[in-house]
Amino acid sequence: MNLYQQNHQPEPEIMIEKIHPKKRYIFASDFDQTLSFNDSGYVLAELLGISEAEFERKATGMAKLNLVQQGGELAYLLLHDPEFRSKVRPEHLYKAGKQVRLKPNIDLLYSFLSEEVEGYHFDFYVISAGPVEVIRSALEGVIPADHIYGTEFEYNKHGEIERILQVTAGYGKVAVIDQLLENLRTGPDRIVYVGDGSSDIHVMLHVNRRDGFTIAVSENKYLAPIAKRSVISDSALAILVPILEEVVGWDSHSIRNLFEAKGLLIQQWDKVQTDVLTIVPSVAPSEERADAAIAD
Repeated sequence: MNLYQQNHQPEPEIMIEKIHPKKRYIFASDFDQTLSFNDSGYVLAELLGISEAEFERKATGMAKLNLVQQGGELAYLLLHDPEFRSKVRPEHLYKAGKQVRLKPNIDLLYSFLSEEVEGYHFDFYVISAGPVEVIRSALEGVIPADHIYGTEFEYNKHGEIERILQVTAGYGKVAVIDQLLENLRTGPDRIVYVGDGSSDIHVMLHVNRRDGFTIAVSENKYLAPIAKRSVISDSALAILVPILEEVVGWDSHSIRNLFEAKGLLIQQWDKVQTDVLTIVPSVAPSEERADAAIAD
């Protein structure tokens, strides 16, 4: 063996990966109330001195008009509402991100999925309808900025929002997922998507239709029936559980051991299935007419 061969021997880990390549997945998560406890729109409104009630009134009114994709109401307000547009500058979006209350253990979730699930690698992305400056600020030092997709604005020379470049709400999230599939050359069955609200319905249906895996982190009555699994927890790390069970194929004992090896304890793990029913009296049309006649 010559000197060059001695100095350029492949590392054992690289040789193992070549023999048994890791299964590569895309892990994509919403942000507001999925990785955070609150909605970034409320945080921004408070920062600007706009009351919670006033922000709710404006956002709800915008949603009822159906002018924008669900989840895109904040972007529309920032561009078209005089009160928001006159006050918001890029530095306000950055500052709002620092005030968002994040769920604990996002860093652990990122490292687990990126490096620590044997035989698997999950490319971690965040896809949110919120302003990208807010999300990147909130997750600074945790998730790489180029792995975060959000609504993007163009600003004029005074720092005012001039126009919207991209809204990642509704079908906008579908477009990002499809672009990631193309860029990473990954099959659609290798997608895991996590979300909490109505703005995630389109992308979850899209992922499910193509044999991907979807997780709801809320009991939203429209989303929970669509998602393949639901998990409710104050810790972002809970998202790991259905992935390890359904995608990786671990049992609950192995999952508990993994958490304990990291100094964490699953104190409560209740597996429940909820059937939501509305039951009303069954009255035949003829009986209804007879009752009406008697009443008259």
